[in-house]
Amino acid sequence: MRIDRRAMIGGAAGLVTLAAASDALAQGTTDTAWPPREHFRLWPKQPPNSPRRLPTPNDEMSGQPPRRELHLRGVADPVVAIYRPAKPDGRALLAIPGGGYRFLSVENEGINVAKTFNPQGVTVFVLAYRLPGEGWLDPQDVPLQDAQRAMRLIRARATDYAIDPATLGVVGFSAGGLLAASIATAYADPVYDRIDAADEIMARPAYAGLVYPVIGGDMMRVGTLGAARFDTDRRVNRGTPPIFIVHALDDPIVPAAQPMAMLAACQAAQVPVEAHFLQQGGHGFGPAYLPPELPGSHWPQLFDLWIKRTLATRTAG
Repeated sequence: MRIDRRAMIGGAAGLVTLAAASDALAQGTTDTAWPPREHFRLWPKQPPNSPRRLPTPNDEMSGQPPRRELHLRGVADPVVAIYRPAKPDGRALLAIPGGGYRFLSVENEGINVAKTFNPQGVTVFVLAYRLPGEGWLDPQDVPLQDAQRAMRLIRARATDYAIDPATLGVVGFSAGGLLAASIATAYADPVYDRIDAADEIMARPAYAGLVYPVIGGDMMRVGTLGAARFDTDRRVNRGTPPIFIVHALDDPIVPAAQPMAMLAACQAAQVPVEAHFLQQGGHGFGPAYLPPELPGSHWPQLFDLWIKRTLATRTAG
C-alpha cells in the first residue's frame, strides 16, 4: 500500500523558546521560495539512475492558512538547504520531509524544523530528495542514494558549516521517516558508485529521529524489485545509532504497529531507543502544527534534550 497525504494536509529556557517558535510558525501566509540562498547540489552531473527524460519540477503552495505550505514534486536536481543558527553549538541535523514518496512536505517537515531548532544552536540541513515514482531507473535505490550522499557531503564540509561532523543526526517524517530509518540501518549499502573523496566518509547518522514514520517495506514498496533495506526494523543491529520515535495513536495514515516494530527491534538489539506515543495528534503535524494544549506539541523540546543527552553519552563513552 502506498501512502498519499494529499488528502490531509539546554533546560527550561530552551523549552520556552521552542514552544514560542512553534506558535510563530503556524501563522505564516506568504509563498515560500525554494531553494533558499544557501544550498548545495548533491550530484555534480546528472544524478545516478537518471532516465533519458528527467522529471519536470512542479513546486506549489498547498492548503490554507495557517497550514499553507510548500510542496515539491518533480525533483530532478536534489539539493540540501542550509539553515544556520545565530549561535551555533556545533550540533547538526538533517531533516527529511515526507509526502508518501509522491511529494515533499518541505516546509512543514523541513523549513519549520530549521525554524524550531536553529534557536537551540542546531545547524539544520533540509534534504530535497528525488521521488522514486518519477521515472528513475531502479527507483527503490534513489532516496537512499540522495540521503547517503547528503550525509557525506555535510560531513566533508563540516568546517564551512561550523559543525562537529560526529554530531550529525537525522530526523524524518512519515515517508521521510522510512528514509531516515533506512539511512540509520542501510548507511553502508553500496547504492551508487563513488563520485569523489566525500564518498569515503561514513554516512551513518549519530542518531535518528523518526516522527510518525513508515518503517516496513510492506507499507510502501517502490520499484519493481523487492528492497530489503525498506524493512528497516529487520535490519536493526548493534551498529544502528540511537533512535527517537514520536507517533500519535490516532494517526489515520501510518498505524502505530509500524514504529512499535522499530521500538521492539531496537530493544532486541540493545540499541538505545526512546519512544513517545501520543494519545492524540493525527498525522503530518511536523514540529509546529499541534495545538499547545496537546502534550505531543512538546516533542521538539523532548527531542532536543534527548539529542544532547545522547551526544553527551557518546562523548563520555
